[in-house]
Amino acid sequence: MLIYNMKNLNKQLGKKVAVIGAAGGIGQPLSLLLKLNPNVSRLSLYDIVNTPGVAVDLSHINTNSNVVGYKGQDSIGEAITDADVIVIPAGVPRKPGMTRDDLFNTNANIVQSIGQAIAKHAPKAHVLVIANPVNSTVPIIAETLKKAGVFDPRRIFGVTTLDVVRASTFVSELKGTDAVKTKVTVVGGHSGVTIIPLLSQTGINFTQEEIEKLTHRIQYGGDEVVKAKDGTGSATLSMAQAGARFTNSLLEALEGKTGIVEPSYVYSPVAAKEGVAWFSTNIELGVNGVEKIHPLGKLSEYEQKLYAEAIPELQKNIKKGEAHVNK
Repeated sequence: MLIYNMKNLNKQLGKKVAVIGAAGGIGQPLSLLLKLNPNVSRLSLYDIVNTPGVAVDLSHINTNSNVVGYKGQDSIGEAITDADVIVIPAGVPRKPGMTRDDLFNTNANIVQSIGQAIAKHAPKAHVLVIANPVNSTVPIIAETLKKAGVFDPRRIFGVTTLDVVRASTFVSELKGTDAVKTKVTVVGGHSGVTIIPLLSQTGINFTQEEIEKLTHRIQYGGDEVVKAKDGTGSATLSMAQAGARFTNSLLEALEGKTGIVEPSYVYSPVAAKEGVAWFSTNIELGVNGVEKIHPLGKLSEYEQKLYAEAIPELQKNIKKGEAHVNK
Protein backbone atom coordinates (compact mmCIF):
# COMPACT_ATOMS: atom_id res chain seq x y z
CA MET A 1 0.00 0.00 0.00
CA LEU A 2 2.86 2.35 0.79
CA ILE A 3 4.45 1.93 -2.64
CA TYR A 4 1.02 2.30 -4.30
CA ASN A 5 0.40 5.60 -2.52
CA MET A 6 3.89 6.82 -3.38
CA LYS A 7 3.30 6.08 -7.07
CA ASN A 8 0.07 8.09 -6.98
CA LEU A 9 1.93 10.99 -5.38
CA ASN A 10 4.57 10.71 -8.10
CA LYS A 11 2.01 11.98 -10.61
CA GLN A 12 2.09 15.43 -9.00
CA LEU A 13 3.71 18.25 -10.93
CA GLY A 14 7.25 19.36 -10.12
CA LYS A 15 10.85 18.68 -11.05
CA LYS A 16 11.47 14.97 -11.37
CA VAL A 17 15.00 13.62 -11.00
CA ALA A 18 15.75 9.98 -11.81
CA VAL A 19 18.87 8.26 -10.49
CA ILE A 20 19.96 5.23 -12.53
CA GLY A 21 22.10 2.99 -10.36
CA ALA A 22 20.53 4.32 -7.16
CA ALA A 23 21.37 1.31 -4.97
CA GLY A 24 25.11 1.48 -5.64
CA GLY A 25 28.04 3.06 -3.84
CA ILE A 26 27.53 6.45 -5.50
CA GLY A 27 23.81 6.09 -6.05
CA GLN A 28 22.78 5.80 -2.40
CA PRO A 29 24.56 8.89 -1.02
CA LEU A 30 23.64 10.80 -4.19
CA SER A 31 19.98 9.88 -3.70
CA LEU A 32 20.18 10.98 -0.06
CA LEU A 33 21.55 14.38 -1.06
CA LEU A 34 18.86 14.77 -3.72
CA LYS A 35 16.15 13.85 -1.19
CA LEU A 36 17.40 16.76 0.93
CA ASN A 37 17.33 19.12 -2.07
CA PRO A 38 14.27 21.44 -2.04
CA ASN A 39 14.49 21.74 -5.85
CA VAL A 40 13.59 18.05 -6.22
CA SER A 41 9.90 17.30 -5.80
CA ARG A 42 9.91 13.80 -7.31
CA LEU A 43 12.84 11.43 -6.86
CA SER A 44 12.76 8.28 -8.96
CA LEU A 45 15.30 5.61 -8.05
CA TYR A 46 16.21 2.75 -10.39
CA ASP A 47 18.60 -0.17 -10.11
CA ILE A 48 18.60 -3.87 -10.89
CA VAL A 49 18.44 -4.79 -7.17
CA ASN A 50 17.53 -3.33 -3.75
CA THR A 51 15.98 -0.07 -4.99
CA PRO A 52 12.58 -0.34 -3.25
CA GLY A 53 14.34 -0.66 0.10
CA VAL A 54 16.52 2.38 -0.57
CA ALA A 55 13.45 4.36 -1.63
CA VAL A 56 11.38 3.47 1.43
CA ASP A 57 14.34 4.26 3.69
CA LEU A 58 14.75 7.70 2.10
CA SER A 59 10.98 8.31 2.08
CA HIS A 60 11.03 8.51 5.89
CA ILE A 61 13.12 11.69 5.72
CA ASN A 62 10.88 14.70 6.32
CA THR A 63 11.45 16.73 3.17
CA ASN A 64 8.84 17.69 0.61
CA SER A 65 9.83 15.26 -2.11
CA ASN A 66 8.22 12.01 -3.11
CA VAL A 67 10.48 8.98 -3.56
CA VAL A 68 9.71 5.89 -5.64
CA GLY A 69 11.97 2.90 -6.14
CA TYR A 70 12.02 0.72 -9.26
CA LYS A 71 13.83 -2.62 -9.51
CA GLY A 72 14.70 -4.69 -12.58
CA GLN A 73 15.34 -3.99 -16.23
CA ASP A 74 11.65 -4.00 -17.17
CA SER A 75 10.93 -1.01 -14.93
CA ILE A 76 13.50 1.51 -16.21
CA GLY A 77 10.97 3.03 -18.63
CA GLU A 78 8.52 3.81 -15.86
CA ALA A 79 11.34 5.13 -13.69
CA ILE A 80 12.51 7.75 -16.19
CA THR A 81 9.25 8.74 -17.92
CA ASP A 82 8.62 12.49 -17.46
CA ALA A 83 12.01 13.00 -15.77
CA ASP A 84 13.45 16.48 -16.09
CA VAL A 85 16.92 15.27 -15.11
CA ILE A 86 18.41 11.77 -15.29
CA VAL A 87 21.61 11.14 -13.33
CA ILE A 88 23.57 8.00 -14.23
CA PRO A 89 26.02 6.69 -11.59
CA ALA A 90 25.34 3.12 -12.79
CA GLY A 91 28.19 0.74 -13.57
CA VAL A 92 30.95 -1.19 -11.84
CA PRO A 93 33.46 0.70 -9.65
CA ARG A 94 37.21 0.77 -10.10
CA LYS A 95 39.39 -1.59 -8.11
CA PRO A 96 43.11 -1.35 -7.31
CA GLY A 97 45.22 -1.47 -10.46
CA MET A 98 42.27 -0.68 -12.73
CA THR A 99 42.18 2.36 -14.97
CA ARG A 100 38.95 3.94 -16.13
CA ASP A 101 39.56 2.34 -19.51
CA ASP A 102 39.56 -1.07 -17.84
CA LEU A 103 35.94 -0.44 -16.92
CA PHE A 104 34.96 0.21 -20.50
CA ASN A 105 33.74 -3.16 -21.71
CA THR A 106 31.30 -3.68 -18.84
CA ASN A 107 30.11 -0.13 -18.35
CA ALA A 108 29.81 0.62 -22.07
CA ASN A 109 27.05 -1.97 -22.46
CA ILE A 110 25.26 -0.76 -19.35
CA VAL A 111 25.34 2.87 -20.49
CA GLN A 112 24.23 2.03 -24.02
CA SER A 113 21.18 0.18 -22.71
CA ILE A 114 20.33 3.16 -20.50
CA GLY A 115 20.69 5.46 -23.52
CA GLN A 116 18.25 3.30 -25.46
CA ALA A 117 15.72 3.55 -22.63
CA ILE A 118 16.15 7.33 -22.48
CA ALA A 119 15.62 7.62 -26.25
CA LYS A 120 12.36 5.72 -25.93
CA HIS A 121 10.91 6.99 -22.66
CA ALA A 122 12.54 10.36 -21.84
CA PRO A 123 14.06 11.93 -24.96
CA LYS A 124 13.67 15.49 -23.60
CA ALA A 125 15.41 14.83 -20.28
CA HIS A 126 18.72 16.39 -19.30
CA VAL A 127 21.18 13.51 -18.94
CA LEU A 128 24.03 13.67 -16.41
CA VAL A 129 26.62 10.92 -16.90
CA ILE A 130 28.75 9.85 -13.94
CA ALA A 131 29.40 6.27 -15.07
CA ASN A 132 33.07 5.83 -15.95
CA PRO A 133 34.97 6.18 -18.18
CA VAL A 134 33.11 9.49 -18.73
CA ASN A 135 35.31 10.42 -21.72
CA SER A 136 33.78 7.44 -23.53
CA THR A 137 30.39 6.90 -21.87
CA VAL A 138 29.13 10.39 -22.77
CA PRO A 139 29.77 9.76 -26.51
CA ILE A 140 28.02 6.39 -26.09
CA ILE A 141 24.88 8.14 -24.80
CA ALA A 142 25.13 10.73 -27.58
CA GLU A 143 25.54 8.19 -30.38
CA THR A 144 22.68 6.10 -29.00
CA LEU A 145 20.38 9.14 -28.98
CA LYS A 146 21.57 10.09 -32.47
CA LYS A 147 20.55 6.68 -33.78
CA ALA A 148 17.09 7.26 -32.35
CA GLY A 149 16.91 10.79 -33.82
CA VAL A 150 16.57 12.53 -30.43
CA PHE A 151 20.09 13.89 -29.83
CA ASP A 152 20.20 17.39 -28.32
CA PRO A 153 23.78 18.39 -27.40
CA ARG A 154 22.51 20.99 -24.92
CA ARG A 155 21.04 18.24 -22.73
CA ILE A 156 23.96 15.83 -22.29
CA PHE A 157 26.57 16.38 -19.57
CA GLY A 158 29.58 14.45 -18.37
CA VAL A 159 29.87 15.24 -14.67
CA THR A 160 33.46 16.37 -14.09
CA THR A 161 32.65 18.41 -10.99
CA LEU A 162 34.69 16.09 -8.76
CA ASP A 163 37.90 17.23 -10.49
CA VAL A 164 37.09 20.82 -9.53
CA VAL A 165 36.10 19.83 -5.99
CA ARG A 166 39.39 17.97 -5.55
CA ALA A 167 41.39 20.82 -7.06
CA SER A 168 39.85 23.32 -4.63
CA THR A 169 40.55 20.99 -1.71
CA PHE A 170 44.14 20.21 -2.63
CA VAL A 171 45.07 23.84 -3.35
CA SER A 172 43.50 25.05 -0.10
CA GLU A 173 45.38 22.37 1.87
CA LEU A 174 48.65 23.48 0.34
CA LYS A 175 48.11 27.23 0.60
CA GLY A 176 45.96 27.47 3.72
CA THR A 177 43.07 29.13 1.89
CA ASP A 178 39.32 28.69 2.41
CA ALA A 179 38.43 25.50 0.52
CA VAL A 180 34.92 26.75 -0.28
CA LYS A 181 36.16 30.03 -1.75
CA THR A 182 39.18 28.57 -3.57
CA LYS A 183 38.15 28.33 -7.22
CA VAL A 184 40.16 26.25 -9.68
CA THR A 185 39.09 25.83 -13.28
CA VAL A 186 39.69 22.29 -14.55
CA VAL A 187 39.25 21.51 -18.25
CA GLY A 188 39.71 18.65 -20.71
CA GLY A 189 38.29 15.26 -19.75
CA HIS A 190 37.76 13.13 -16.68
CA SER A 191 40.68 10.72 -16.47
CA GLY A 192 44.43 10.95 -15.95
CA VAL A 193 46.26 13.17 -18.41
CA THR A 194 43.00 14.48 -19.88
CA ILE A 195 42.37 16.40 -16.62
CA ILE A 196 43.94 19.86 -17.00
CA PRO A 197 43.89 22.13 -13.91
CA LEU A 198 44.39 25.76 -14.88
CA LEU A 199 46.30 26.80 -11.77
CA SER A 200 47.63 29.90 -13.54
CA GLN A 201 44.10 31.32 -13.54
CA THR A 202 43.54 31.05 -9.77
CA GLY A 203 45.35 34.27 -8.85
CA ILE A 204 47.47 32.24 -6.42
CA ASN A 205 51.25 32.08 -6.71
CA PHE A 206 52.77 28.61 -7.05
CA THR A 207 56.28 27.37 -7.61
CA GLN A 208 56.77 25.12 -10.63
CA GLU A 209 57.30 22.19 -8.28
CA GLU A 210 53.99 22.93 -6.55
CA ILE A 211 52.22 23.20 -9.91
CA GLU A 212 53.54 19.85 -11.09
CA LYS A 213 52.74 18.05 -7.82
CA LEU A 214 49.25 19.57 -7.60
CA THR A 215 48.53 18.78 -11.24
CA HIS A 216 49.48 15.12 -10.78
CA ARG A 217 47.42 14.84 -7.59
CA ILE A 218 44.36 16.38 -9.22
CA GLN A 219 44.72 14.13 -12.26
CA TYR A 220 45.09 10.98 -10.20
CA GLY A 221 43.17 11.87 -7.04
CA GLY A 222 40.81 8.97 -7.64
CA ASP A 223 43.70 6.56 -7.22
CA GLU A 224 44.20 7.80 -3.65
CA VAL A 225 40.67 6.72 -2.81
CA VAL A 226 40.91 3.35 -4.57
CA LYS A 227 44.15 2.57 -2.73
CA ALA A 228 42.85 3.75 0.65
CA LYS A 229 39.69 1.65 0.31
CA ASP A 230 41.93 -1.37 -0.21
CA GLY A 231 39.90 -3.14 -2.86
CA THR A 232 36.46 -2.28 -1.51
CA GLY A 233 35.59 0.46 -3.99
CA SER A 234 36.43 3.83 -5.48
CA ALA A 235 35.33 7.44 -4.86
CA THR A 236 31.67 7.27 -3.88
CA LEU A 237 30.96 9.90 -1.22
CA SER A 238 32.94 12.72 -2.83
CA MET A 239 31.53 11.78 -6.25
CA ALA A 240 28.00 11.80 -4.83
CA GLN A 241 28.54 15.30 -3.42
CA ALA A 242 29.97 16.53 -6.73
CA GLY A 243 27.09 14.95 -8.67
CA ALA A 244 24.52 16.47 -6.33
CA ARG A 245 26.17 19.88 -6.68
CA PHE A 246 25.97 19.79 -10.46
CA THR A 247 22.40 18.45 -10.40
CA ASN A 248 21.33 21.29 -8.11
CA SER A 249 22.99 23.89 -10.33
CA LEU A 250 21.17 22.52 -13.36
CA LEU A 251 17.82 22.41 -11.53
CA GLU A 252 18.22 26.05 -10.48
CA ALA A 253 19.02 26.99 -14.09
CA LEU A 254 16.00 25.08 -15.37
CA GLU A 255 13.88 27.13 -12.96
CA GLY A 256 15.19 30.31 -14.60
CA LYS A 257 18.10 31.36 -12.38
CA THR A 258 20.84 32.94 -14.50
CA GLY A 259 24.60 33.24 -14.21
CA ILE A 260 25.15 29.65 -13.04
CA VAL A 261 28.54 28.40 -14.21
CA GLU A 262 29.78 24.85 -13.63
CA PRO A 263 32.37 22.63 -15.32
CA SER A 264 31.06 19.85 -17.54
CA TYR A 265 32.18 17.55 -20.35
CA VAL A 266 29.88 18.56 -23.19
CA TYR A 267 29.61 18.71 -26.97
CA SER A 268 31.91 21.66 -27.50
CA PRO A 269 33.75 23.74 -30.11
CA VAL A 270 36.68 24.42 -27.75
CA ALA A 271 38.91 21.64 -29.09
CA ALA A 272 37.02 20.94 -32.31
CA LYS A 273 39.94 22.06 -34.46
CA GLU A 274 41.92 19.17 -32.94
CA GLY A 275 39.15 16.73 -33.79
CA VAL A 276 37.83 16.56 -30.21
CA ALA A 277 34.05 16.97 -30.14
CA TRP A 278 33.59 16.50 -26.38
CA PHE A 279 35.51 18.69 -23.95
CA SER A 280 35.09 19.93 -20.40
CA THR A 281 35.21 23.65 -19.64
CA ASN A 282 33.15 26.00 -17.52
CA ILE A 283 29.68 26.23 -19.03
CA GLU A 284 26.78 28.53 -18.27
CA LEU A 285 23.58 26.64 -17.54
CA GLY A 286 20.11 27.81 -18.52
CA VAL A 287 16.55 26.70 -19.18
CA ASN A 288 17.70 24.71 -22.22
CA GLY A 289 20.67 23.10 -20.50
CA VAL A 290 23.95 24.31 -22.00
CA GLU A 291 23.50 28.02 -22.74
CA LYS A 292 27.12 29.13 -23.15
CA ILE A 293 30.47 27.36 -23.35
CA HIS A 294 33.33 29.35 -21.88
CA PRO A 295 36.68 29.50 -23.71
CA LEU A 296 39.87 28.22 -22.13
CA GLY A 297 41.33 31.66 -21.54
CA LYS A 298 45.05 32.29 -21.39
CA LEU A 299 47.12 29.16 -20.68
CA SER A 300 50.60 29.05 -19.21
CA GLU A 301 53.34 27.27 -21.13
CA TYR A 302 52.98 24.29 -18.78
CA GLU A 303 49.19 24.19 -19.31
CA GLN A 304 49.66 24.32 -23.08
CA LYS A 305 51.84 21.22 -22.71
CA LEU A 306 49.13 19.51 -20.65
CA TYR A 307 46.56 20.41 -23.32
CA ALA A 308 48.75 18.90 -26.05
CA GLU A 309 49.11 15.69 -24.01
CA ALA A 310 45.37 15.46 -23.36
CA ILE A 311 44.20 15.82 -26.97
CA PRO A 312 45.31 12.42 -28.37
CA GLU A 313 43.94 10.62 -25.32
CA LEU A 314 40.58 12.38 -25.67
CA GLN A 315 40.49 11.57 -29.38
CA LYS A 316 41.04 7.89 -28.56
CA ASN A 317 38.47 7.84 -25.74
CA ILE A 318 35.77 9.52 -27.81
CA LYS A 319 36.33 7.28 -30.82
CA LYS A 320 36.17 4.24 -28.58
CA GLY A 321 32.75 5.27 -27.27
CA GLU A 322 31.39 6.10 -30.70
CA ALA A 323 32.71 2.87 -32.20
CA HIS A 324 31.01 0.82 -29.47
CA VAL A 325 27.62 2.09 -30.60
CA ASN A 326 28.30 2.13 -34.34
CA LYS A 327 30.14 -1.19 -34.72
